[in-house]
Parts: sequence; structure tokens; C-alpha cells
Amino acid sequence: MAEATDNNIILIGFSGSGKSIVAQGVARRLGWQAIDTDDEIVKLTGKPISDIFAQQGEERFRELESQVLQQACARSKAVIAMGGGAILNAGNRELMSRSGVVVCLEAKPRTIRQRLLQNTGGSNGTQVRPLLASANPMQRIEQLKSSRQSYYAMADWTVHTDELSLEQVSDEVGRAWRYLTQPACQVVTATQQYPVFVGRGWLKRLGREMRRAGLSGSAYIISDKTVFPLYGQRLSQVLEGAGFTIGSYVVPPGETTKSLDTATAIYDFLAERHAERGDTIVALGGGMVGDLAGFVAATYLRGMPLVQVPTSLVAMVDASIGGKVAVNHPRAKNIIGAFYQPRLVLADIDALASLPYRELVSGWAEVIKHGLILDAEYFCFLEQSVERLLRLEPETTTVAVARSAAIKAQIVSEDEKEQGQRTLLNYGHTVGHGLEAAGGYERFLHGEAVAIGMMAAAFISQRLGMIPVELVERQEHLLERLGLPTRCTGVDRQAMLAAMKLDKKVQKKETRWVLLKELGQAVVRQDVPHNLVLAALDEVIR
Repeated sequence: MAEATDNNIILIGFSGSGKSIVAQGVARRLGWQAIDTDDEIVKLTGKPISDIFAQQGEERFRELESQVLQQACARSKAVIAMGGGAILNAGNRELMSRSGVVVCLEAKPRTIRQRLLQNTGGSNGTQVRPLLASANPMQRIEQLKSSRQSYYAMADWTVHTDELSLEQVSDEVGRAWRYLTQPACQVVTATQQYPVFVGRGWLKRLGREMRRAGLSGSAYIISDKTVFPLYGQRLSQVLEGAGFTIGSYVVPPGETTKSLDTATAIYDFLAERHAERGDTIVALGGGMVGDLAGFVAATYLRGMPLVQVPTSLVAMVDASIGGKVAVNHPRAKNIIGAFYQPRLVLADIDALASLPYRELVSGWAEVIKHGLILDAEYFCFLEQSVERLLRLEPETTTVAVARSAAIKAQIVSEDEKEQGQRTLLNYGHTVGHGLEAAGGYERFLHGEAVAIGMMAAAFISQRLGMIPVELVERQEHLLERLGLPTRCTGVDRQAMLAAMKLDKKVQKKETRWVLLKELGQAVVRQDVPHNLVLAALDEVIR
């Protein structure tokens, strides 16, 4: 299979959706070439489309359409306007998918009918569209459009054009191309530079991006028994199509799996398959899988390339970015690990739709945390977007995930080994990790524990006179609106305090607390009185 490329934009959609004229507008803006497949067929045959249908039939037209599509897709830096029915052919769909970014121009049947009338300047706007020739053109448009709608879903992006001008549609297509071909952010550290991709449908692009990152050979997918049945086969096919030899190892879900025993079992698996240092570990799953697979990648053969493919929200916005890899010890979380950066991170937000509700909700804690400690404007965006985020509205969700990932990437780039500012990312984690450990890593999901931990940290911040009570209430309100807990009951307080003493931020036997100074700004304090810590725990643990 040929390697996928982003060097073309391919416009699909029903007749009258504006593909030809939009292709010309977008091509002018980018300095690319505009190609209309219908025009290419006319040039090739010397006949109008209507004559080909009348004399040789639709089957011959479709053959010519596939022929000119192959020629167009072989080019680079082209905006290709496809005929409305080209997507009916499976070979055409596959070719388009790996030859560029596919954008569907959508319009309602009534809009299409009106445009066809305007384009022909007559009372019968379907006379130049052979398949639309009918005594009832509107009914024919509705029937054909309905029959093709599922195929238009192959598009990487859809632009609804009914209320937009040509300039606005061209803007949207250009924005889609930039969005789908450029990473959400870059992590640049002393040891590694890598892209973080966030968007819809990105899973199918992983093989291409791994090739671009200089990876080859075998790819060993590490996943869990919940995620692998959903995405494992699809990802294997994508990577095989890009020339990788595939192996996979599937572990039980849950934090208790993230252990030295499980890592040793994966080492055995890699040794049996004679894995080489140039092969790649692909972490497919949530934060647990990313940590575990990353730890294996960092330690087997003294280091193998690592690719993170997060499928949970918490992994997309936090755990997969920054190179923290680890396994748990029975006495504390993540205290056996390393800093080991991936070669790339690829987050397909379509995976969020398959998450159990509780898992999805857990991830919003890290998102909210980023706004609280580093970006007040982002926090306000989250407050204004709750309903759209709860519905996983694609564009809003993508913006939220990408912006959160960019915040994490910026901090990691400035402080790879957590010697300074990166410590701020642990807001809520001191109490959060203590709760997880006290619950045996089974009672609380990570985000749930962090949400409660953030409330404890906000309470301490307010009692120290650093923030007003109104900010504590805003934090609590947003956490609760997104479904996160802010209090809990029935926790073994002594087990929790013991785990907190093993927190990675402890320095000279003193816990360093990440606290809020104001919305969007956090600080590290090492002078929090123990009685205030206990009061904070009383506030959040009933």
C-alpha cells in the first residue's frame, strides 16, 4: 500500500455543494493546483458528461472517473473536486483517504436545488446533471443524497455550506487542512522533540506519522482487554499498511496491572519475538497502559522507541505527554519509573465516544487543572462550554483537548525532569495519589481522586489567604458540572497519610504543596502547617 500523504485536499459532496468553485478558491489561497475530475473526464474523452452517460452509460463514466482520480491523486499540492458519486466506489474511497485530507461540503437538499437552478440560469437546474434528470428533481436529490450520506461520513472534516459564502467555505476548508495536518503542539526537551496530534479520525494516520518520525521494523502494540478489542485490529491494519510487522500484548485493565510483574511478562513476550532496539513500542490505551508500556520501552534493551496512542481523556491531555513512565509499588503509585519521552503522541478524539461514562468524566479533572494553574482564559472557556463538552461536541471537544495538551507540552518543554515549573502540574495530586493508594488503586479513578485532591488544595490556598472563597466555589462548581466528585467518605486516613509521605514531591521529609495563588497561577509551598492539612482532609473526607 502506498504511504498516506497530506499534500492534497480532496473535496467530496453532493452535486451543487460547491466543490468545483471552492477548489479553485482554496487552491488560489494555497498556491496549489485545482483539479475538477468532471473537467478531466471531458478533456480525456472530448465529450460532455451528459453525452458519456447517454452513449456509454454510467458504468463507463465511473470507470473514467476512477481513472482520472488515480491521476489526480498521484499529484502533490492539488485541491481535487470530486464528482458527487465518486465515493460509491470502495477503491476510490481508499485512494482518497490515503492521498490527502478529505473534506465533505454538505448542503441541504433545498439549498442544492436552488444552487443548481442558479448555475444553469433556467427553470430546470438538473439538465446538466444526468443522474438528476427527473420529473421531480427535488425528490430525486433527496433520494440520491440519502443513499450516499453514509459514504460521505468517510470525510476527515465536514463543512456545512448552506449559510456560508464562497469565501467562508474556502476559509473553513483551509482551516480544516491546517488543523488535520499540523500537530496540536510540539514538545521540545533536551532529550527529544516530538509532535502531539489531536483530532478526529487520526488513528488511521498513525502509520504515516510513525514513518515520518523515522520509525520502521516491528511495532509491538501494548494494550488492555478493554481497549484492544475496540481498536487493536484497526490499528494493526493501519500499521501493516504502512509496512510495519505487528505484535501485540494485551493486559488486564486497571491500576493493579501496572506492576513490575506485568512489565516482566511483557519483557518475556519481547524476548520471545527477538524484539530489537530499533523496533517500536506502541501504547494503545489509557494512562495505565501508557505508563506501563512506556516503562517497558524505557528499560527493555536500554530503550526502544515509544509511540503513545491515548484513548482516554486523562491520557490524551496529560499522561501520554511528557515522558513520565512508571509502574506502581504496593506502598505508593508511580515510584518506580523514569523520564522517557515518546517519539510522537497521537490522540483520536473519536475514541472518547467509546469510554464508559465514569472513565470519561475522570479525565475532565486534568483538563480543569490546567486552566486553574496555568491559563485563566482556558478555565473560563471550560466554564462556558460544559454542555457541549458533556455531549462530546466534536469541535469544542477537540479544541479543549488540544489546548490542554498544548499547556502540558509547554510545561514539559520548559522543565522535562520536574525540577521547577513542571511540579505545578501536580495540583491536587498529593491528596489524589494518597486517596488512590488508600483505596488500593481500585476505589478511585485517577481523575476522581485528583478532583477531590484539588478541593483540598484549594481549601488550603484559601485558608492561607492566597485566594478568595469565590475561586474555591468556582472550582467546585465546574468540577461538579462535569460530573466529578468533590468529597468522599470511608477512606482509611492513616493509609492515606502514609502514602502522602511517599509522594514524589516530598523534599527533605517535607511535603511540597501545589497551591493556587490566583486563577491561572499556582505556586509550590513547603510551609503548610500539618494541622491545616488535617483540616483540609476533614473538609473533603467525611
